[in-house]
Amino acid sequence: MNRYIVGFGAMVAGFLILIYRAKLKDITGDIGFAEKYLGSGGTWTFYILLGIFTFIFGLMWAAGTFQGAFESLFGSFF
Repeated sequence: MNRYIVGFGAMVAGFLILIYRAKLKDITGDIGFAEKYLGSGGTWTFYILLGIFTFIFGLMWAAGTFQGAFESLFGSFF
């Protein structure tokens, strides 16, 4: 049950990052490494990518596929 709550929360957080990225940028300002490595407007691109990855992570966590992928990739290290 906890897996579904965390997954749903991450999906909501990712969706909110995408919706409120303008207000988030007003609060944080420009992100230096994003502007440097992603070019002009890199902060906007960073927030879009962060929202998409957070949403996908939440979806995978709720479905249980993230745990399986993580275990198959990094299980030998633990």
